[in-house]
Amino acid sequence: MNAIISATELADELAGAHPPVLLDVRWQLSAAKAAGAPPFDGRAEYAAGHIPGAVFVDLDRELASAPGEHGRHPLPDVAEFGAAMRRAGVSSGRPVVVYDGGQGWAAARAWWLLRWTGHPDVRVLDGGLRAWREPLSVDVPVPDEGDFAPAPGAVGLLDADGAAALARSGVLLDARAGERYRGEVEPIDPVGGHIPGAVSAPTTENVLEDGRFRPAEELRARFKTLGATDGGEVGVYCGSGVSAAHEVLALAVAGIPAALYVGSWSEWSSDPERPVAVGADPQ
Repeated sequence: MNAIISATELADELAGAHPPVLLDVRWQLSAAKAAGAPPFDGRAEYAAGHIPGAVFVDLDRELASAPGEHGRHPLPDVAEFGAAMRRAGVSSGRPVVVYDGGQGWAAARAWWLLRWTGHPDVRVLDGGLRAWREPLSVDVPVPDEGDFAPAPGAVGLLDADGAAALARSGVLLDARAGERYRGEVEPIDPVGGHIPGAVSAPTTENVLEDGRFRPAEELRARFKTLGATDGGEVGVYCGSGVSAAHEVLALAVAGIPAALYVGSWSEWSSDPERPVAVGADPQ
């Protein structure tokens, strides 16, 4: 099953007899707020224009729990997540397509959560809203209640101990920017650096300039050079489990299953007892 869908394919499916449920998950990293920029309002962006039929989903409120000891974007309460998805019209027997403003990180977080909780058919709009060439709508749909009942555990999930173990026994990829991995800068979390043994693999290198994923064969070649291949044990983390979901999606496009460490660096670095590595060397 494909993990992504092109804008042309989505337009055709939306015009068909059985259109997918469409979720708009526009969001931006909170680092922009810390730098003094006006807070990003995904709901306002959605209200100003969205793909016709799309329902807005709030990443911070519906795809994560409140920040705490398990990171800045811990897993949402499963029952609350299921209720949010049903309100958005999600049912197990109907395909779901998710998009965001173009970066793909927020859409990938929704994709991963739906996959982890057992939805069988979820795809991300490749390139996000930037790839959409059809007219937008300001009409807010009121979907029929869906029947999705989340059943967690359908795809791989790591906690801090599991991530540490995988960095020794398999391949643990760090999806953040290289300078954060090396510990040269850390704009958000308590300390810079990376989990010992993790390999730097910025997810920004998985996409083209327009935000669409690189071809599957290019992604497979890239991940192979990083030690990640189909058949090996692979995990991914980032700052708070959002951009790492995008790298898990890129791995899926390449045909490589991977587990997600949702707590990521925001959880790892909050405990001073956990070791921190700096520099370009994984160790």
